[in-house]
Amino acid sequence: MLEGRAAALANLAHEIESCRACPLGSFRAHSVPGEGNANAELLFVGEAPGASEDAVGRPFVGPAGRLLDLLLGLTGHAREDVFVLNVIKCRPPENRDPAPEEIAACASFLERQLALLSPVIVAPLGRHALRAFAPDAKISAVHGNPLPGGVGLPLGATLFPLYHPAAALHNGALRPTLERDMGALVRELPAARARWASARGEAGEARLLRKEPSAEQAQLRLFEGEAE
Repeated sequence: MLEGRAAALANLAHEIESCRACPLGSFRAHSVPGEGNANAELLFVGEAPGASEDAVGRPFVGPAGRLLDLLLGLTGHAREDVFVLNVIKCRPPENRDPAPEEIAACASFLERQLALLSPVIVAPLGRHALRAFAPDAKISAVHGNPLPGGVGLPLGATLFPLYHPAAALHNGALRPTLERDMGALVRELPAARARWASARGEAGEARLLRKEPSAEQAQLRLFEGEAE
């Protein structure tokens, strides 16, 4: 099953590479379909690739990506444990906000990735990514908490918005908030797993049984003090 999912994601990445459904496909250096563990419970969703990502075809490889890696490390995770992708797969010129027609051109790719990955938690990074799942929500009001009623989520998945790491690089005062929110995401995992497994029945239970619990307990202990 895992091998089949990884192969399907690779085939989809090739499809994204050849896409010219909007003008961005003709001007970017590389498409950035996303990468990570095909069996990941955690999916992090950014808005769009930047210059560093466009240059190499990989998501979150610049300063914001390095901060994301550090935050993951605080929870006992590594980049290889999660999956990271963007709402759109090609860099907008000068890192401008994606146009509605560009988002629409990539929408089917995002939908298919979500369906293939079937993550336990979907964590949009920043307000633009959040808009893809909760158009009326404000990141300043909902960050660091599970958000019910997200649209376009895989069956049983929990939406858990976070500030974008780039926001903490531009405003250092947000760094402790982002660290606390990542800790809250870790604490939410057991409840999110239960919701995911309940929605999926025996198949969901079987997949979760393959997870190793020891690292999870270490992660929870790391953030126990923040819950008090």
